Amino acid sequence: MLALTQFVVVIDASIVNVALPSIGTALHISQDHLSWVVNAYVLAFGGFLLLGGRLADFLGRRRMFVAGIALFTIASLLGGFAQNETWLIAARALQGLGAAIASPAALSIVTTTFAEGSERNRALAIWGAVAGAGGAAGVLLGGVLTEYLGWEWVLFVNVPIGALIIWQAPKRLTESTSGAQNRAFDLPGAVTVSAGLALLVYTLVDADKAGWTSTTTLLRGLGALALLAAFTVIEWRSRNPLLPLSTFSLRTLRGANVVGLLVGMALVSMFFLITLYLQQVLGFSALAAGFAYLPLSVSIIVAATAASTLVTRLGFKPVLIAGLAFVALGLAWFSQVRPDGSFAVDVLGPSVLAGLGLGLSFVPLTIAAVTGTTPEQAGLASGLINTTQQIGGALGLAILASIANSATTDALTSGVRDLKVALTDGFSDAFLVGAGFAVAGIVLAAVLISNRDSREHSQAAQCGEVTVPAV
Repeated sequence: MLALTQFVVVIDASIVNVALPSIGTALHISQDHLSWVVNAYVLAFGGFLLLGGRLADFLGRRRMFVAGIALFTIASLLGGFAQNETWLIAARALQGLGAAIASPAALSIVTTTFAEGSERNRALAIWGAVAGAGGAAGVLLGGVLTEYLGWEWVLFVNVPIGALIIWQAPKRLTESTSGAQNRAFDLPGAVTVSAGLALLVYTLVDADKAGWTSTTTLLRGLGALALLAAFTVIEWRSRNPLLPLSTFSLRTLRGANVVGLLVGMALVSMFFLITLYLQQVLGFSALAAGFAYLPLSVSIIVAATAASTLVTRLGFKPVLIAGLAFVALGLAWFSQVRPDGSFAVDVLGPSVLAGLGLGLSFVPLTIAAVTGTTPEQAGLASGLINTTQQIGGALGLAILASIANSATTDALTSGVRDLKVALTDGFSDAFLVGAGFAVAGIVLAAVLISNRDSREHSQAAQCGEVTVPAV
């Protein structure tokens, strides 16, 4: 049930992509504003994840899980009935808020329900498999629903799933909190971090349109950094901080979140660029593009399932590094796409290779991000790793869209007359940079994540014991 929640949360970031042309036509939304049907969700989700995780620790994980799913479900229903642009974008933002409350609560329930070691590894393998496949499945499901039922059903599909989860949660989950005696809530910290993260995500998703060096982008970026700096000062001085800075004394947690940022950048680059290449260069319909993601989805699920056993035997660090190496090779292979290419030659092979890498990366990364955390830190650690991946996704999309657009423009101005050739030049350059993100992740995982934590986790998983990681 918890994995199903994460699956729905993840696919909703991508399921509307293939429905955007239909949404624009039906609600008379201009091309410039259409991207906000996606961005509104990402903005609210990324901005409130950290707050959602801490609320779960303070107010009850099951309570916040159900509240988040209820909000998400209601927003999905409202979005499906949207009659205009403002209505739909507001509903998507409300969906993102509900997801930001439910997702870290669900992950913290997983980490506090299953003992650290092989049991938790198996649980997180399921979690990683459905989360990793969610992005690809969103494109497939969005294409099918839009083709046969209409764009409204990319939102309506969440309603019965949400209702099922709300019905079953009280029966299958026990309530739990951090157990802290002092429950004073850090309101100034909550306001500054949520505003700072939301503004940072907004700056990144709008940077390509506004211009990376424009005054608007620079002022927004400075504003986001100022809010996050103020949050750090508040947390340092607060008796009951929303995010205790001592949390970052865990070396593996620090390293996992840095690597998570780069995994998010590489992941978004792949899904974004593959979809554009399939539709704009190979001429695939939305439905055909969705089905083209099946091999990628299957390879993610297979690899994530195997990752549980590999982490137990080898530790999470070598498995994470191996996974990132597969991702880097897959994206480098994608950089060889051709304007007259085909799915079998240009997409299938690198899709499977990169999918295996993502499946091998998600599970050890999640395990590393929560290794050694106490029950009091479960929601916080869950919100933190989700936040870094969301910010990484927004940053990666902004960078790679800019690179692809710039390379395409340069090709056209230099005399290239075939638009498909120019587009492929842009996609090729962006894929190569995406591979660079994965390589950077390999280097930082090797340097920042503790070998000792990884070995001890493996030994404890094999012996059924729990470890306390090094600081």
